[in-house]
Order: sequence, then structure tokens, then C-alpha cells
Amino acid sequence: MEKIQVGEIFTITDENDEELEVEVLAGINIEGTDYVAVGFVEDLQEETEEDIDVFFLKLDDDGDFSAIDSDEEFEKVSNAFDEIMEEEE
Repeated sequence: MEKIQVGEIFTITDENDEELEVEVLAGINIEGTDYVAVGFVEDLQEETEEDIDVFFLKLDDDGDFSAIDSDEEFEKVSNAFDEIMEEEE
């Protein structure tokens, strides 16, 4: 699987079939699954860091991004990314 690069921009389709550009802010592998933290490109251009909505996607076996299904999984990923972000500051 090719590695997703931080700073890479790609397009996702939301539930309304609207295409949105997101930028990869960080990537992490937890228990064999790759996850990325992404923010909307237009937010990143306009907002200060505190205002950016960050959300997480997981990479499935086909290399496609999918939403995180369970609160438990979201919590695990969110905590792991928090740790990374703190280390980088």
C-alpha cells in the first residue's frame, strides 16, 4: 500500500454527493490499520489552527478511505492523534 503523505490533498464525497477537498494533517497506524487526520482545505486556508475541524478516516484493505464506525474506535484514534500532536509541539 502506498503511504499517504502529510500535506497531500485529495477529494472525498460527503453524504450529499458533494465533493470536498481535504488535506492530510497526520497519519498513524493503530493495530495494523492506517488512519489519517484530515481538515478541509478551505478551512486550512482561512482559519487559525484552533478553528479547524479535524476528522479521522481509516484506510480499508482496498486503499479507500472510510468513516470510523464506532465511538470506541473513534476514541482510540482520537487519543492516539492527540499524543502525536503533543509530541510535535
